[in-house]
Amino acid sequence: MSDPILIADDLHKSYGRIQAVRGVSLTIARGELFGLLGPNGAGKTTLISLLTGLIPPTQGRIVVAGRDLAHAAQAVKARVGLVPQDLALYPTLSARDNLAFFGRIYGLTGRRLRERVEAVLQIVGLADRADDAIQTYSGGMKRRINLAAGLLHEPEVLFLDEPTVGVDPQSRNAIFESVAALNRAGMTVIYTTHYMEEAERLCQRVAIMDGGRIIALDTPAALIRSLGEGLIRVGLPAGHLEQVAGQIGRVAAVKQVTRRDGLLHIEALRPQEALLELLDLTNRLDVRITSLEILEANLETVFLHLTGKRLRD
Repeated sequence: MSDPILIADDLHKSYGRIQAVRGVSLTIARGELFGLLGPNGAGKTTLISLLTGLIPPTQGRIVVAGRDLAHAAQAVKARVGLVPQDLALYPTLSARDNLAFFGRIYGLTGRRLRERVEAVLQIVGLADRADDAIQTYSGGMKRRINLAAGLLHEPEVLFLDEPTVGVDPQSRNAIFESVAALNRAGMTVIYTTHYMEEAERLCQRVAIMDGGRIIALDTPAALIRSLGEGLIRVGLPAGHLEQVAGQIGRVAAVKQVTRRDGLLHIEALRPQEALLELLDLTNRLDVRITSLEILEANLETVFLHLTGKRLRD
């Protein structure tokens, strides 16, 4: 990968016996919009906290824009913007006053501070409500001001941690448009979410996390192609799993068959044909189907196949 802006090498983070991040390595290119996906508890927020210098790793190395985070923390933090899950806004102050306060924390003053406040209000589409108190804002509008605060110091790398949780469709689309525009202008964005459709819409590459590890990393299209055209999950009596798996795996419409948690996961090149072959096979063997689920190929199905869990479990 040419011109990486972020390198993470074998990152671990433990809290006593709990391993929140386990051996994560990443290289992110300058100007990339990179998705970090997974359910709650997968380790996404801990990883973001490591990469932004909020917490130190138990083990591993982080380099941002050529600077080692362990030895140049202040220089790295000046190049990084973080928009956390939790809102950090003063409800009785206006949006403009909130942004001015955070801008001063970043070291901005005078004319430069005023210019940056106005600029980020335009980016998030809230210039017309800038003088209204935050407590009058909808949840989605508060998320957009939270995003604006992370942009005040013009970071090279922007981390967005679940930026659309609990927001209305209008604000979600506004956040999407803002993020896409920032990326087109050259900003590197690391976008964490457990909404796979967001990643398919926005991200050039995605990493799927579960249990503190990265279990898959590629472009959304490549991850989806790896599954074939769809996934069939079928439950059978335990004594027949191996027999059915062996025979259905030889069908031309089937790419691969795996067994997990008492189910057969059938990656299908042609799902309809594979399903008909499965039904014919179980009828001939007189095997009762206890459950059956047919899923189209998308990132959420990839996640289900890799982990055996629903994304929002």
